[in-house]
Amino acid sequence: MAEKSSIFWMDRLLIDFNFREKRFHLFWRLKMKKNKKISHLFLILFLTIGVFAQQKEKPLSLEDCILQALKNNLNLAVQVLSPELADISVSRAKEKFFPSLSLGFSTESTNEASFSWIQSGEQIKAGSDDYSIQVSQLIPTGGNLSVALSSINSESNQKFLNVNPYYSTNLRFEFSQPLLKDFGFKVSRREIIIARNNRDIAENQLKGILMDTIYNVEKAYWDLTYSIENLKVRKQSLELARDLLTKNKREVEVGTMAPIEILSAQAEVASREADIIQAEAEVKNGDDNLKTIINLAAWEKDVEVSVIPVDKPNFEKREVSLEEALLAAMENRPDLQATRVDLKNKRMDLRYAQNQLLPDLRLSASYWSPGLSGTQFIYDPDDPFKGPIATFPGKPSDALKDTFDFRFRNWHVDITLSIPLNTFLSRAQYAQARVSLDQAILSLKNQEQQVFLEIRNAVRAVQTDYERVQAYRVARELAEKKLEAEQKKLKVGLSTNYVVLNYQRDLANAQSAELKAIIDYNLSLANLDKTMGTSLNRKNIKISDLLTKDL
Repeated sequence: MAEKSSIFWMDRLLIDFNFREKRFHLFWRLKMKKNKKISHLFLILFLTIGVFAQQKEKPLSLEDCILQALKNNLNLAVQVLSPELADISVSRAKEKFFPSLSLGFSTESTNEASFSWIQSGEQIKAGSDDYSIQVSQLIPTGGNLSVALSSINSESNQKFLNVNPYYSTNLRFEFSQPLLKDFGFKVSRREIIIARNNRDIAENQLKGILMDTIYNVEKAYWDLTYSIENLKVRKQSLELARDLLTKNKREVEVGTMAPIEILSAQAEVASREADIIQAEAEVKNGDDNLKTIINLAAWEKDVEVSVIPVDKPNFEKREVSLEEALLAAMENRPDLQATRVDLKNKRMDLRYAQNQLLPDLRLSASYWSPGLSGTQFIYDPDDPFKGPIATFPGKPSDALKDTFDFRFRNWHVDITLSIPLNTFLSRAQYAQARVSLDQAILSLKNQEQQVFLEIRNAVRAVQTDYERVQAYRVARELAEKKLEAEQKKLKVGLSTNYVVLNYQRDLANAQSAELKAIIDYNLSLANLDKTMGTSLNRKNIKISDLLTKDL
C-alpha cells in the first residue's frame, strides 16, 4: 500500500513537473509569438504608410471625369485648334477686300553735254522729285477702284523755258469692272465663302471628337466601375472557397470526410485566386485607361493616384422610337453636317468653273484732274534773246489748288473683250468640278445609309439591353430565394454547407451579371446619343465654351 502511495506521489510530481515545463515552454512561445506579432505589426504599418505615401485614391463622378477630359484630353486639345486655324483662314480671305495703300518717291538728277548755245552754255543739268500716293479697293462685284495723287517737282538750267522750276500734280480716279468672267458677288467672295464653310466643317469635326471623347469617358468610367465590383465578387467567392477548405480539413481530421475532398477544395481556392489576379489586372487596366482619357497627370501631379468612381449606374427606361432617332441624327449628326457643308464647297467650285468658261469682257473708266504751277517767264516775241521781260513766281500749292478745284477735267472709257485660246483648260476644270460634285452627292447618300444602319443598331441595342437587365434581375431575385431556402434547409439538417456555398456563388455571379447588364444599358444609351448627335445637348456642353476655355 505504501509502495502504491509512493508511486502515486512520484507520478504526481512527474506530472506536475511536466505540466510546469509545458507551461514554461508555452509561455516562452507565446512571448516570442507576441514579439513577432508586434514586429510584423510595425512592418505592416511601415509598408502601409509607404504605400499610402505613394498611392492615393481620388473619388470622381462621371461628370467630373467628362469635364476634366474636355479640359485636358490631348487629342481634343489638338482638335480645338482646328476651328481657330479656320477662323484665321477666314480673316486672311477677307483681307483681299481691305484697301491697299501704296506710297512712292523717286528722285533723279541728269547732267549731259550741251550741243547748242541756245539750250545751255556747256552742260544741261536737270533734277526732279516725284511723289505719289495711291489707294486701291477691290469691290464685291469683282471690280477695282483706285484713287491716285502724284506730284512732280522739276528744275533745269536750260534756256527759254516758260516755267522753271515747275510743279505738276495729278489726281486720278480709275474704275475697272469685269462684266462676264470674274463678275458677281459669289465669284469675288468665293475664297471667303469657302473659308467660312471650312470653319463650319472644322467645328462639326470638333463636335464629333467631343462626342467620341464623352462616350469614351463614359465607357471607361463604367468599365472601371464594373471591374471594381467584379473584384469584390471574386474576393467574396475566394473567401467562400477558403471557408469550405477549412471546413473540409476539420471534417477530415475527425474522420467524417475523405482526404480527397481537401484536394478539390484546394483546387477551388487556387482557381479563385487566379480569378482575383485577373480581376485586379482588369481594375488596373481600367484605371489606367480612364486616367489616360481624362489626362489625370495634367491636373494631378501624383501619377500613382487611383480613380474611384462614386456614381452608380442607374436603370431608368427610356422610350426611343426609330423614327425620332433617325430624324434627330439627320438634323444633329456633325459628320453629316460637315459633309453637307463640303457639298456647298463643291457646288461653289462648279459655279466658279462655269464662270471661268466665259470670255473676259471688261469695262474701264478713268477721270483725272491735272494741275501745273511754277516760276513763269515771259519773253519778248520780237526778240526773245533779250531774256525774260517779266517773271511770275509760283508755288507747289498752286498746282494742288488747280488739281482739287478740277480746273482741267479729263475722262476716258473703254470696253475690251478677251477670248483666251486655252479655254479647254477651263473646260477640264469644269469637268473635274462636276465629277467632284457628283462624287460628293453619292458620298452623302452613302453616309446617310450608314447613319440609318447605325441608328437601327443603336435603338435595338437599347431595347435589348433593357430586356437583359430585366432578365438578369429576375435571375438575381430567384438566386436570392434559392439561397434563402437552402439556408433554412441547412438549419434543420436537410442540406450541406457545400450546396449553400454554391448558391452563394451563384447569387454573387447573378449580381455581377445584373450590374454588367445595367452598365451595358447605360452605355447603349450613351452610344445612342452619340449616334443621334445629341450628346452635347444632353450634357449641356456648348462648343463655344470649349473654344473660350470656360468649361
